[in-house]
This record gives sequence, structure tokens and C-alpha cells, in this order.
Amino acid sequence: MTAHVRVLVVDDDFRVAGLHRDIVAERPGYRALEPARTLAEATAAVRAERPDLLLVDAFLPDGDGIAFVRDMGVDAFVLSAATDARTVRRGLRSGALSYLVKPFERRTLTDLLDRYLRFRNILDEERAVSQDDVDRALAILRAGGEAPSVSRSATEQVILEALGDAESSASEIADRAGVSRATAQRHLSAMAGRGVVDVRLRYGTTGRPEHRYLRARS
Repeated sequence: MTAHVRVLVVDDDFRVAGLHRDIVAERPGYRALEPARTLAEATAAVRAERPDLLLVDAFLPDGDGIAFVRDMGVDAFVLSAATDARTVRRGLRSGALSYLVKPFERRTLTDLLDRYLRFRNILDEERAVSQDDVDRALAILRAGGEAPSVSRSATEQVILEALGDAESSASEIADRAGVSRATAQRHLSAMAGRGVVDVRLRYGTTGRPEHRYLRARS
């Protein structure tokens, strides 16, 4: 994906809304919109700004944030201090992709945002997807890892397909495959050791050389 994911935070506490907006703004691949403090403001912002992702409190001064998530038809996370199972289940039943209990550590949201980018990368609206794609995307979003049913050899095949015939870095391959950079790096190193892929070094003007990977030619 090249366009930044536009995110609207909906929370009546301006301090919390600002904190969550700043976390979003700091993540690569994201653009944080001005937060909305009421459902009326949020509805107007959705129409005017067309966000890709909503971070919505469950209860707002002028209505129900979970019902808002259900009605908007936009990818959303519910961020709420409500810990009763009924509210959590209602949020998920209404279409929220995740539910975070406030307060949470900064890393909790940054990790979820990073996983969401990988989720979107796999379920790209411009292409058809397989059942394996769906399973992998959901596993990444919910647990940050590979689907339990995906074996090591299957994961390597996904990485090889993402590598294609072009020379690429581990980060580029990870983005295309919808896996973490660490996972891609681990499998690429193993395949390099078996001669499945070749490793080349690209030297820049500063810093350490970058490892580049290419399918080995038979």
C-alpha cells in the first residue's frame, strides 16, 4: 500500500483523544485526523474526511459508540474502559476488529496498528484472496503471528511467492507476505543456507549494508 491509512479517534476525553491521535501519527503508514469528541462530530468527520480506520470509545456524551461502529461500515477498534463481557461481545458483534480495555500501554496500540497494516496488506481490496490469505490475516490481526495451521514449509512458500523474481529486502518481502520482518528474516536466512535464495549486500552512503534477497538460479 502506498496511501497512508487515515484514522479518526472518537473520544470525549480530549487528553485521551490527543494521546491516541499522537500514537497514530507516529506510526509509519498512518495519518491521524483531528479527533472527534461526540458522535455528531464523528459522523460529520466520516462524511468529510473518509477515514479508513476508526478508534471509538464505547460510550459517548450523545450516544452509543458501538452502534456508531456498526452503522458506519468502516474498519474500527473499540477503545473503552468497560470491562463487562456483554459490552466486549457487543462491540465485536457490531463489527469492531479489536477491543482494547482502557487504560492500556502505548505499545498495545502501536502493536495493534502495525498488525492492522499487515492485515490490510493481505486483504487488499484490489485482488482476490484465498482461504489461506483470510486465515493468515485474521491470525495476524488477533495474535500478531502466523495462523496455527500454517506449517514452516507453507510459510516459506508464502515468502518465496512474495519474493517473486525481483531482488528485495526482508522488510519489503515481509510487507508483501503479510508476516513480521523477524519471521521473514528467519525463513530467508534458512533458505539462504539451503541455497534456495541468494543474499546480496547493498552498500549505502552511511550505516550498515542492507541484505537483499533473490531467488537462486538453478
